[in-house]
Amino acid sequence: MKTRRTQYEIHWEILIICRSERTFTQIINRCDLNSKIAQEHIDFLSAKGYLSKTNDHGRTLYKTAESANEYLTLFAKIYQELYENSPEFKL
Repeated sequence: MKTRRTQYEIHWEILIICRSERTFTQIINRCDLNSKIAQEHIDFLSAKGYLSKTNDHGRTLYKTAESANEYLTLFAKIYQELYENSPEFKL
């Protein structure tokens, strides 16, 4: 049975994808989100200081900040404890 992802799983997925700089379009395509929902998650992660935003020749790029590493580590550990395997999303 396929269940919906939690907001924590979506946050984890966005942060993993953005370990290298990504555009908004790349994020929504890779995470399978609509633009409104993706923007809400990106704004939240940015406000927390987990996602940084830069401009490159008119393009906005997002990159995971160093401060997100603790969240990524803890999430993976909790996920493994609960489900006995690592988080596996379509990355």
